[in-house]
Amino acid sequence: MISVVILTKNEEQDLPGCLASVNWSDDVHVFDSFSNDKTVAIATQAGAIVTQRVFDGYARQRNAALSLPFKNEWLFILDADERIPIALFNEINNILQTTAADVDGFRIRRRDFLNETWLKHAQISPFYIRLVRRGKAVYHREVNEVIEVPGRINEIKGYFDHYPFSKGYRHWLDKHNVYSTMEAQRWIDEHTSGIEFSLKTALFGKDFSEKRYHQKGLFYKIPGRYIIKWFYMVIWRRAFLDGKAGFTYATLQSVYEYFIILKTKEMLHKTNLIK
Repeated sequence: MISVVILTKNEEQDLPGCLASVNWSDDVHVFDSFSNDKTVAIATQAGAIVTQRVFDGYARQRNAALSLPFKNEWLFILDADERIPIALFNEINNILQTTAADVDGFRIRRRDFLNETWLKHAQISPFYIRLVRRGKAVYHREVNEVIEVPGRINEIKGYFDHYPFSKGYRHWLDKHNVYSTMEAQRWIDEHTSGIEFSLKTALFGKDFSEKRYHQKGLFYKIPGRYIIKWFYMVIWRRAFLDGKAGFTYATLQSVYEYFIILKTKEMLHKTNLIK
């Protein structure tokens, strides 16, 4: 009933666990960006269908993955450092058999972990659309890409799990160094092209992805936002209840925000948009 697509690039460490968590599916695809480690061999040995494509952007890569010839009507989209607990699969299976006739996608909560600690309070965005009807979804934006499903979207109460620090802090920092450059360029593109961000939509928007988009657009205009983000996560969201992991994650997210600010200013100076 459910196909699975896992996007990979040098994921020999995390892929085995991801594949094991979806062994209930009869149609598992690994969409690989030409890994140079054992990713493809691991996927093939596990019985997954492997397709390779040269990476040319996050949204484009995901949209290409969505175009694969899936066997089943429903598709779960995963990254290699994510897992689907059996309890979530059972819940999904029950819902698809009973109440999904007029639904094209499901928003599911994700649990982010730092080592063995669930960042229950520190995590800012727990809901993600990952279960979609085949042919009913498309991605846009090249960083923190957003998925759009034109039909009705429901929520599932269960969790899937994410281990963003499975490869260590260095890997996380290297990846977010790339992301911060892309976010800085996106900020410049949006603000020099006259895009207006709506406070009303940011506060009361019904579409979760659109709401987050306007929230981020307005947040990027606030001076000292990296400091605000740290206090928001630690105090308002009570990341301190997650212990050392919560403080660490809040600090890393604030550093990431500061990288975006520095790179935005640097780019603006280079293009003579500010002095």
